[in-house]
This record gives sequence, structure tokens and C-alpha cells, in this order.
Amino acid sequence: MKQDDEDVHKAYYKNDHILSVLLCAISIPLSMSMWILNIIYSKFLRDSEGHDEPVVISPARWMASCFIPLAMTVYGYKRKSLNCSGAFLGFGVGLVLTLSSYCFLAALFTFFITSSRATKVGFRIKKKIEEEFKEGGQRNWIQVLCNGGMATQLGLLYLLDVGASERPIDFIKDYRASWLSVGVLGVFACSNGDTWASELGTVYANSEPFLVTSWKRVPKGTNGGVSLIGTFFSTLGGLIIGLSYYLAIFYFSEKALWANSPPQWPVIVFGGLAGFLGSMIDSLMGATFQYSGLDKNGKIVSHSSLTVKHISGRNILDNHSVNLISTVIMGILMPTICKCMWPLF
Repeated sequence: MKQDDEDVHKAYYKNDHILSVLLCAISIPLSMSMWILNIIYSKFLRDSEGHDEPVVISPARWMASCFIPLAMTVYGYKRKSLNCSGAFLGFGVGLVLTLSSYCFLAALFTFFITSSRATKVGFRIKKKIEEEFKEGGQRNWIQVLCNGGMATQLGLLYLLDVGASERPIDFIKDYRASWLSVGVLGVFACSNGDTWASELGTVYANSEPFLVTSWKRVPKGTNGGVSLIGTFFSTLGGLIIGLSYYLAIFYFSEKALWANSPPQWPVIVFGGLAGFLGSMIDSLMGATFQYSGLDKNGKIVSHSSLTVKHISGRNILDNHSVNLISTVIMGILMPTICKCMWPLF
């Protein structure tokens, strides 16, 4: 029996070793080819527009931007957190955000790991009450786009306007970089807070939630249902994103910029605020524009039929649309809130 365990352990070790080699074999030439294209493009830009110095991103950053997202997507695919289409688009999202700022990567990584873990908690309970439940989550490209699309757009704007760098939040001296950075923070805090609220609140709530529009009791899993424990988890999920962003700013930003910037700890608070507000916005739209019904098996469904009892909402938006709209709202709203409140700290 002991020999069999040793053989299994060796097999796992061998597979992990082969996987590491494959990741390097793919990410190294990919990153080098992108670096070369960057040099060619920068030289053309300098020659055609008279720039003094070409804007070239370092090979190390290209390498990190290829290897880290590739490792994350392979891990997610193996753990059934992503399907094939979700892994491909997730790599693109990770590439853009890592290239733009390691702070964005920290927020993305924290969201991916913690939300995937939250999805797996209490899967037996969720399977009983949700018709569309999938074990492990298995996010497809639509879900990746709806949760990370707004952040990717803001990351591209940051890369084009600011460049590949990590900068402390300072709305007075560095307005555009701060606006885009807080926008990315708001998107991931919103997504993580909503995921924690729905995935963990459903499992740990001792009673049925309230419908956010009428405050009537509704079955667990109903779109727009809120509870005290769910609200706590939404805020905590946002705080975790804010904390990871704060640590990334502290570790990766230039110390001279850090010393001459306002206190950065409020990003943790604003992360929690984004998690709370994002979850509330998601719940309001879910209760109003998403159909929730109870089928004959006692499961929550998002479609109407003769055998389904209507609970709340109308069949206007689906869950993906609600997530996308929530992230867009929070990506625009949080920079506005932070711009007004940051001088108070």
C-alpha cells in the first residue's frame, strides 16, 4: 500500500514538472516575440512622431505578463474553475492587467483565487436550490468578460495613457492614473463582493433572505435576495481586494512616489465600500430585471413556465448582464467617490 502511495506521488510530481516546462516553453517565446514587436512599434512611433526615446516595456515584464496569467488559467482549468473558452479569454485579461500594473494583477489574482474557493463552498446545498449550479463554477468566456471586461478596458487605457507602471493613488498630482487605478479596484471589489455574498451567504445564512425591493422573505438563491451575513461577506470580499491592492502598491511602487503621496491605506476601506455597493446594485437589478421562480422540485430558476411559481423580477436581463452592468457602474462610480473623499484622510 505504501509503495502505491509513493508511485502516485511520483506521478503527480512528474506531471507537475512537465507542466512547468510546458508553461515556460510557451510563455518565454511568446513574451520575447511581444517584446520584439514592442521594440519595432516603438521605433516606428519614435521615427514617425519625433519621440526622443522609444516606449519599450522590459523583457522581464513581458515574461511576467505571459507566464503568470498562463499559469493561473491552467490552474483554473485543472481545478474546473474555468472551462476552455474561459481559460483563453482569462489569459487575455490577465495579460493586459499584468502588463499595465502589478497592482491590477494583485486584484485579479485575489479575485480569481478567493471567488473560486467561495464557489466550491457548500456545493451540495447550492445544488439543491439552484437549477443552473455547476460544480467548481466552471466560468466560461461570457462570465470572464462580464466580470473582467471593464477592468481590462480600464487597464488598456492605463497602459496607453500612463504606461506599464505602479503608482500610488494621488488625485491631485496624478489624476488620470489614480482615476483608472481606482476604477480597476472598484470592478474587482464589486465582483468579489457579489460572489462572496451569493456563494457564502447562501451557505451560512440561518434564515431565508429578504428581497431588497420589498423586504419580504424569499427562498435562498433568489435574485435580489439579501441577508445580514451576505452583506458582511460582500464587504469582506471587497476589503480583501483592497488589501491586496494596498500591499501591491507598497511593494512595487517607487519609494519616492510613495513618500510624496497621500496615505494609501484608504484603498482597503474603498475596496470594502465597493464590495458592499456593488453587491447592493447587483441585488437591486436582480430583483427588478431578473426573473426568479420556484419550480416543482423546489429549485430557483430564471425562466417562466406553467410549472414555475413566480417570485420576483422580470425576464429582461440574465445574471451575466447584471454582473457586467454592475462592474461598469462601479468602475465609474468608485473613482468619483474616492476623488471626493480621499482629501479627507
